[in-house]
Amino acid sequence: MAATASASWQPQEDGLKEICVLLEHQISPSSSADKSQIWQQLQHYSQFPDFNNYLVFILTRTEGKSVEIRQAAGLLLKNNLRTAYKSLTTACQQYIKGISGWPELLQALVTCLDSNDLNHMEGAMDALSKICEDIPQVLDSDVPGLSDPPIKIFLPRFYHFFQSPHSSLRKLALASVNQYIMLMPAALYASMTEYLQGLFILARDPTSEVRKLVCAAFVQLIEVRPSFLEHHLKDVIEYILQVNNDSDDEVALEACEFWSAYCDAQLSPENLREFLPRLIPVLLSNMVYTDDDESLVEAEEDESLPDRDQDLKPRFHSSRLHGSDSVDGDDDDIVNIWNLRKCSAAALDVLSNVFGDEILPTLLPVVQGKLSATGDEAWKEREAAVLALGAVAEGCINGLYPHLSQIVEFLIPLLDDKFPLIRSISCWTLSRFSKYIVQESGHEKGFEQFDKVLMGLLRRILDTNKRVQEAACSAFATLEEEAAEELAPRLDIILQHLMCAFGKYQRRNLRIVYDAIGTLADAVGAELNQPTYLEILMPPLIGKWQQLSNSDKDLFPLLECFTSIAQALGPGFSQFAEPVFQRCIHIIQSQHVAKVDPVSAGVPYDKEFIVCSLDLLSGLAEGLGSGIESLVSQSSLRDLLLQCCMDDGTDVRQSAFALLGDLAKACAVHLRPRLHEFLDVAAKQLNTPKLKETMSVANNACWAIGELAVKVHQEISPIVMTIISCLVPILQHSEELNKSLIENSAITLGRLAWVCPELVSPHMEHFMQSWCIALSLIRDDIEKEDAFRGLCAMVRANPSGALSSLVFMCKAIASWHEIRSEELHNEVCQVLHGYKQPQPQQYHAAQEFKLILQVLEAHGSATLCPETLQAGDVPKAHQGAGCAQMRSTQAIEKRRRTKVLVAPK
Repeated sequence: MAATASASWQPQEDGLKEICVLLEHQISPSSSADKSQIWQQLQHYSQFPDFNNYLVFILTRTEGKSVEIRQAAGLLLKNNLRTAYKSLTTACQQYIKGISGWPELLQALVTCLDSNDLNHMEGAMDALSKICEDIPQVLDSDVPGLSDPPIKIFLPRFYHFFQSPHSSLRKLALASVNQYIMLMPAALYASMTEYLQGLFILARDPTSEVRKLVCAAFVQLIEVRPSFLEHHLKDVIEYILQVNNDSDDEVALEACEFWSAYCDAQLSPENLREFLPRLIPVLLSNMVYTDDDESLVEAEEDESLPDRDQDLKPRFHSSRLHGSDSVDGDDDDIVNIWNLRKCSAAALDVLSNVFGDEILPTLLPVVQGKLSATGDEAWKEREAAVLALGAVAEGCINGLYPHLSQIVEFLIPLLDDKFPLIRSISCWTLSRFSKYIVQESGHEKGFEQFDKVLMGLLRRILDTNKRVQEAACSAFATLEEEAAEELAPRLDIILQHLMCAFGKYQRRNLRIVYDAIGTLADAVGAELNQPTYLEILMPPLIGKWQQLSNSDKDLFPLLECFTSIAQALGPGFSQFAEPVFQRCIHIIQSQHVAKVDPVSAGVPYDKEFIVCSLDLLSGLAEGLGSGIESLVSQSSLRDLLLQCCMDDGTDVRQSAFALLGDLAKACAVHLRPRLHEFLDVAAKQLNTPKLKETMSVANNACWAIGELAVKVHQEISPIVMTIISCLVPILQHSEELNKSLIENSAITLGRLAWVCPELVSPHMEHFMQSWCIALSLIRDDIEKEDAFRGLCAMVRANPSGALSSLVFMCKAIASWHEIRSEELHNEVCQVLHGYKQPQPQQYHAAQEFKLILQVLEAHGSATLCPETLQAGDVPKAHQGAGCAQMRSTQAIEKRRRTKVLVAPK
């Protein structure tokens, strides 16, 4: 290839042929060439300054090449220019002709739009619609040679086409304007009245694609600029309600999106309330399977039919997170096509959470009518009614509560219905009531019902229908989470069913079995560590473990499953630990090689293998504790881990720092040779301009620093103040960051103060207030005890440093429900006692402290002072913040399982 480009640039023939051959192999499904190597070769060529010129030439001027090759060149060019256009030489930019540097193109498009030639108008609108879709911001920026941003020139012409007799122009014009709702350029803002008038005209358009775009516009406006619709809201709601019943399902689907968008925008429910009696029946009607729904065909698939390639959708592992802010993908089913049925169910769910029991008088008669429909031909109506009950299970729980026993009793027989889709939806709906089912199991009748549900779901796990298997396994995982240790007496039969499913399921549903097994391990913990149970559980898993290669992505869910089992079994996993540990090390090593040279590694690079392996090693460290020391000492894990902590992938770093913290707890001695390197790279995660984008990494790095601090003590002193300088801004900007990072920052700061009070205490007045606020929101646990040891150590070293924040310190102390450590209890007493006899300069702070004591007394609490301190009492005002939350700090809930839950299809 040529090293430079000019206005008269021409490609070299050999280079042109080579790129065309690579593109042909890249897009050919029958090509035997290694796609990853082809991609790497194309990436190598992209280093040449004129590579993009070749792509332009292939796209626009190559003769004798297929449309597919030219399209591939165009797509690659588009992706390259998104990231590299500004870095290209001026000569290359002139050859490629970007929009902002090509005012002649914009003028030509205007000329075509203003012509009366339909072909010219359609061609120009088609080009503009693609520009608006891909790079809308370019038309809202200054272009040399134009007095206004191009969008200001084009908008009046788009509005004019709203009333064109040609549906193609109406559609393209509206689609183009809609792309700017999120950006809201000044030109659109100023002409909003004209845009809305155009929408109202197009609302009755005979072309369904135009009506769909009208609905999409109203949905976007209600999401980002609801004030524009304020004076037209009831008319818009009336229109959306009508087209929610449109004969075209795509129009109805777009309209249905409005209800969830409205509720998510937290607008006044009053505007919707009067429409509910008409809206609820529409949603229920649209929740019935249509005759052409692809799910009806799939639902007949027997387990003997092999999975198709399209059934095996990509799956993504979620890195370990030390805290409570990981997403619990409840009821998400990302692998299925979104349709009117699912959107209607989602809308009903959202509406039930906004209006609660208000919707039941309208909903229940319709549901009861559908459930009472008899005959095989009415099964779809019955199925939709069961779906509706599940959709409102959360939002209407208070109104349903008196009838839940009857509802559950009604649903249990449906698990054995002759229609597979009724069996599958009954599994899902029962899972939505699983919290109630478990709560009621404490009395005889409730336990009988719980047992019926449990056994019913286990039966359906062994169903011969793939769809039912999937729904039952997912529903059972939800029940496992709620029941937890209540499952222990039935472990034998549960394991028998799950491992039977493991032996018969095909690849897609096998992933859900892995999740159910892992969730079971999380739920019952050490109860699983019985020889009888392990004989059922481990041989099939080990067999699969030995069967899968290190480059097989089916290894991911198995690694995740082993992670949960290792944590649950604790030392009981030691008999399986060595081969698991060694394989994880080998996978990480081979992936590091593959990242540089996949050919010599023998496997393609995929960072998920590293992430899953790191997480399993974390599970081993957490489960085995100090028992992992012999494995670590004889491996290269320390050096591999440091390399992972510096990886460019955020999820790799996130899991690496999780493992660093777990190894610090289990065997810190083996980290000491590179301790300062670990601390330095961890501190850098807390001091980055992209902190908001990498909070999960920072969260785990912060936690790991704290775990290292309590193990190595004074060895951490050289970097203490660097870390403190990173933690303080996090605490001072807590409203901008997630809860887990704030909690971990507060605890790690306290741990550093505990081990190095002489270094931290001179600076305490700069952070005491924000630190104490964060401490007051943390649930009682061991980590909080460590942080308060740091607080006490600092106050002893520098009593005056806390004076200006004494009120906040008292509130932090009052947030304790019970200080279990007698030693810490006494230290806190001594700190408070030290402020009871104030010096003159302390008088104002001491008065505030006495006021706090009076407030605590007024709340009926025994205060934390030497005379009256009684552990276990806390004022209600603080209890909500400090004690009534789910356990959430640091290692207590480091990683919530990313569940493969199945929503109604």
